[in-house]
Amino acid sequence: MSAGLLGLLDDIAAIAKLAAASLDDVGAAAGRATAKAAGVVVDDTAVTPQYVHGVAADRELPIVKKIAWGSIRNKVLVILPIALVLSEWLPWLLTPILMLGGTYLAFEGAEKIWRRVRGHTDHEKPAAAVGPEAEKTLVAGAIRTDLILSAEIMVIALDEVADEGFWARLAILLVVAVVITVIVYGVVALIVKMDDVGLSLAQRESEVARRVGRALVTGMPKVLAAISVVGTVAMLWVGGHILLVGVDELGWHGLYDLVHHGEEAIAAAVPGIGGFLAWCFNTLCSALVGLVVGAVAVAVMHLLPFGHDDDPRDEPVGHAAGTGAGGTAAPGGDRPDEH
Repeated sequence: MSAGLLGLLDDIAAIAKLAAASLDDVGAAAGRATAKAAGVVVDDTAVTPQYVHGVAADRELPIVKKIAWGSIRNKVLVILPIALVLSEWLPWLLTPILMLGGTYLAFEGAEKIWRRVRGHTDHEKPAAAVGPEAEKTLVAGAIRTDLILSAEIMVIALDEVADEGFWARLAILLVVAVVITVIVYGVVALIVKMDDVGLSLAQRESEVARRVGRALVTGMPKVLAAISVVGTVAMLWVGGHILLVGVDELGWHGLYDLVHHGEEAIAAAVPGIGGFLAWCFNTLCSALVGLVVGAVAVAVMHLLPFGHDDDPRDEPVGHAAGTGAGGTAAPGGDRPDEH
């Protein structure tokens, strides 16, 4: 009996070690996959704050939370099952699906530029003042855009762990989905609430704290406006890159080879920073591809019978009069949403 018990305990210890090793492998693979998708994670972080730019301060975090939960649902309930099934049985479909998503991203970025050129600036009431329906439209638009960026993240991660078994891939991608969502929307929450931190500091007794607070309050609207521009460029960049790589994988190599040879030439011609300049060249070319495809998509959408010029998403993200990026008044003033 004693020998049998010791044997059982030894087997349990061996199983525990195997499980621990498996968890280590999953963690390591998830880390590699997350790092590989880091570029799109940056884009996701840049795109998202524009959806809460100008909303009432007390609605910022609830909106970010709704978008974050939508992102988790996108990754876990939609993208992950489809990606695993397609990678197992129909891997050739992944590229065309990603290219459709890239086209949508390019359309979104080009439409924002088109509306700004036409003078449709975001100066209407914040979402909380307009009403729940406007906020719902804003959140839905953010989740739709997140779906494309999340798909790109998950497919990049899937490609990194393609040699793993089915269950290992499932566990790794679940970890990637949760970790990336927490990072992206944690950073977004910090960005959109930074002006409130500044307001609090500006009301303290310390002169240093007041200066830092005033700098944050006056500077964050400019930072958020810049992030909005970065987000638009990121849509064109990521969408164009998806299309550039996609046409190459489908057998049309000319455009991709042209960009690739240009990268190699730049990297070889400039010692030291050649690699960075080559990346910038690739990014510029991807953004131009996204802009061209997006402009065509915008033209088609506005020519079709169901196309329209008035986008309801523009109203929720406007500035309320006298407010900063998050509905925050200048130091010493009152919040318009607190009355």
